[in-house]
Amino acid sequence: MNKPSTTTGTDWNALDNSSFRATVREFFETRYPKDLRYPKRRLRWAEIRDWYLTLSQKGWVAPSWPSSYGGMGLSPEKLIIFIEEQERWGVGRAPDMGITMVGPLLIHHGNDAQRADYLPKILAGEHIWCQGYSEPNSGSDLASLRTEAVADGEHFIVNGQKTWTTLAQDATHIFLLVRTDKQAKKQQGISFLLADMKTPGISVRPIRNIAGSEDFCEVFLENVRVPRANIVGELNKGWTIAKALLGFERIFLGSPKQSQYALARVQEAAQRLGLFQDTGFVDRYTKLALDVADLGALYGRFIEQVKRGETLGPDVSMLKLFATETYSRLADLLVDIAGSSGGMPGDIALPGGKTDVLTTFYNARPATIYGGSNEVQRNILAASVLQLPS
Repeated sequence: MNKPSTTTGTDWNALDNSSFRATVREFFETRYPKDLRYPKRRLRWAEIRDWYLTLSQKGWVAPSWPSSYGGMGLSPEKLIIFIEEQERWGVGRAPDMGITMVGPLLIHHGNDAQRADYLPKILAGEHIWCQGYSEPNSGSDLASLRTEAVADGEHFIVNGQKTWTTLAQDATHIFLLVRTDKQAKKQQGISFLLADMKTPGISVRPIRNIAGSEDFCEVFLENVRVPRANIVGELNKGWTIAKALLGFERIFLGSPKQSQYALARVQEAAQRLGLFQDTGFVDRYTKLALDVADLGALYGRFIEQVKRGETLGPDVSMLKLFATETYSRLADLLVDIAGSSGGMPGDIALPGGKTDVLTTFYNARPATIYGGSNEVQRNILAASVLQLPS
């Protein structure tokens, strides 16, 4: 097993922001594999494993974790800088559910035995986690999930199905939302359970998307025996944990970097095609450029909340909405300006070089769905922020 570095001896928060940013930037620019920059799809574990282990050896694989648990112990402000530099350099996202979700969950809600068992293996890349939330007919309305865990002595017997499970085919473990009380109101009868993917009764079927990649999977659970010791937090109290994780997921889904990158690609293609002489195009481009600027300002507002250590409220849903819909409109524009070649997969020839327009379009389609569909985000804003009648 690769052992992570857990004692770097550096208090990163003592550095001023400029020095910290320069340190992080230099490391990414010199150590991250150049052929993996700005990947067109989610990278598989076999492709990005070496980079994950590089971060692990340096003690940087878990920037938000406390140093006492093997993380960098970054303040919210420093964490944002770390993420911004990753995005700026086009660092591919590893299968990081263990780092971003399971680890913080166990640190705050787990018990000592769970922390001692799972955290070191996440840091070392020995355990790769996937998220068992969405189900058929229970994706955006997550609280209506039907996967059931029935107590049987020192175990739960789990039956059900999860879908749109990102990179489940590479995962060694899965964290599950399961129904443990069928009589309770739907949010009140849910528990949070950890399971080994090698447990008999768990099977995985990849879902091939329109671009030909298999980023998502279906996970089937048939009479799966999971130890009761694997429940996190209290029985039937898993919904509170799930909501906390989704709030932070939405702020990072609301990063303006994706739209900024798409805007730059539109600008580059338009310059090659001489479209800035077309007033119709300039009008459409300018509106989107202003939207991207506004998105950056809105993102900054929520980031300031994170920096102050405040809990994100339901209004974070508007960030996810704005980010994904701006990205979708930019993707549409990129396809439009490519003309008759806009529907061709792979690189297409433009004056001055080649570009790939459909990958951005493909990536933008599911962005409005994952992390809670945009329709549901509007319902959250209507009910919890605007206090509109249901």
